[in-house]
Amino acid sequence: MNRRVVVTGTGVISPVGNDTQTFWKNILDGVCGIDFITSIPTDDLPVKIAGEIKDFSPADYGIEPPFARKQDKFTVYAVAAAWQAMKEAGLNSGEEGNIDPFRLGVYVGSGIGGFNTQVRETEKILKDGAKWISPLFIPTMISNIAAGNIAIRNGACGPCLPVVTACATSTHAIGEAFRAIKHGYADAIIAGGSEAAIIPLAIAGFANAKALSKAEDPKYASLPFNKNRGGFVMSEGAAMLMLEEYEHAVARGAEIIAEVCGYGNTCDAHHVTAPRPDGVTQSAAIRQALDEAQYTSDDVLYINAHGTGTALNDVCETLAFKLALGEDAYKAHISSTKGSTGHMLGAAGAVEAVACVLSLKNGIVPPTANLDEIEPECDLNYTPNNPVEAPLTIAVSDSLGFGGHNGCVAFRKYNG
Repeated sequence: MNRRVVVTGTGVISPVGNDTQTFWKNILDGVCGIDFITSIPTDDLPVKIAGEIKDFSPADYGIEPPFARKQDKFTVYAVAAAWQAMKEAGLNSGEEGNIDPFRLGVYVGSGIGGFNTQVRETEKILKDGAKWISPLFIPTMISNIAAGNIAIRNGACGPCLPVVTACATSTHAIGEAFRAIKHGYADAIIAGGSEAAIIPLAIAGFANAKALSKAEDPKYASLPFNKNRGGFVMSEGAAMLMLEEYEHAVARGAEIIAEVCGYGNTCDAHHVTAPRPDGVTQSAAIRQALDEAQYTSDDVLYINAHGTGTALNDVCETLAFKLALGEDAYKAHISSTKGSTGHMLGAAGAVEAVACVLSLKNGIVPPTANLDEIEPECDLNYTPNNPVEAPLTIAVSDSLGFGGHNGCVAFRKYNG
């Protein structure tokens, strides 16, 4: 069975906007959501900047105060983004709904899960003893609980598959959801990822692994493909896409944003943190997605790059694009929206997939913010600083994660 799969809804909670349209406007304008950290003390931390969520009110997304208070932030962000995607798609699995609850699924992951909860409860047991540990500790901390809560709140009784592949998490979640619908296991799936790990332990861990930028100017710190780059900037948030079987969407009169048409998934089998330097396995994931999407040289391609702003990633990823596309790499439109958002870790792939489908719908390539001095080895068209109008026909988002995980999803412009 090979059914068509389309996108009928999106949802975003990000450092540059807590809904899809605000996010889209701000990445086109090159707005930077990175600033000095305000949610925790940073006096003893080696890094004092991050992409925090701002002006977020759970009630705006139908979230009750007791739920928001008891859950880890990564779950609250996930539920909020899923609420947006369901609302835009117009899906409802209730008694008077338009989808069978057993045909509605949830594929939502997190790279780290309830890190805030884990640290808080660890501090309690060390200070006050075991009797003070919350009975909600485990079901609040585990990485699959965001997906579980989304399923509960939306009556989704179909396949529910949380994915954990570090910073490739939500790209793989979208890809696996695409396959599940394509092969007949569900008619619609909420797919994406969420992360909320801006806490001292995570910042110290990434910083001591020499992964984070130590720039002092937060507005010039996340520098994808820039020769002045010095590491990624940690961010938080969530993003979801409503994937739906084409005939199901058409039958209920849904507005279709784009079509999902390809997915690639490989592993470097090389190193726990560093990408494979020859780009072979990363390019294979990209090529798998493009081949399934039936890409040809006549297509006008946009690539939303992983583009973290680390020394190794950006050069390696440039090589991977060249290996996957050959000469076509030089005519592709490419950008990294992490110049605006920072690195949302397990949610990065999903928020970048949202950027891809909006690029196709609107015929606009979002820029790579802060790209004033291009790294000489990154010699492709990385769309510096300003958006570009283009008659895009296909878009891909690729992600790389610790452990060597590579993922790529491909979308096509929907023309009816």
